[in-house]
Amino acid sequence: MTGDKPSHNIDERIGESGSAGRLEIDTPVVADGPELYRITRDSAVLDVNSSYAYLLWCRDFAQTSAVARIDGAVVGFVTGYIRPDAPDTLVVWQIAVDASQRGGGVASRLLGHLVDRVQPRGIRYLETTITPDNAASIKLFTALARSRSAELQRSELFTADLFPDAHLGEDLYRIGPFAAAPAVAAANGR
Repeated sequence: MTGDKPSHNIDERIGESGSAGRLEIDTPVVADGPELYRITRDSAVLDVNSSYAYLLWCRDFAQTSAVARIDGAVVGFVTGYIRPDAPDTLVVWQIAVDASQRGGGVASRLLGHLVDRVQPRGIRYLETTITPDNAASIKLFTALARSRSAELQRSELFTADLFPDAHLGEDLYRIGPFAAAPAVAAANGR
């Protein structure tokens, strides 16, 4: 897991976004870190971590993250990790799409791909935090819950007064349980 080229495992035509290239979704590699940083910075919505953090994320959390590429260029990503005290829960840290591809369903495809990929590892729940003013993320995660016929619970997690800087509170969105993945269900005799 260095800067090697990934082997893409989803290949779809993009029509809505205006790009005629192929959308490929796969695990990130270290060389993708600078693009994750750029997309986050350019979003003007997400909290920007250090460029070093994105390199580490692509190395240490690649199996619980995904990148979207069109013609080899990174156009979106989702980063996540498995909660140490809840090994059946994937926490989505950030999801972002390059401005040139927004509105074309890239974020939804990234999220669906990641859930499908981690479910066979026993993931039954997804958690994320969203500020109350982030309508796009609220819509995205609500749609994921609906498409998976999973319950969505929202609760206050981090109030604004906990942040040492000017930051809105973060609400916790918990989705699940997800139906058992086909490989998991087959292994359990279902």
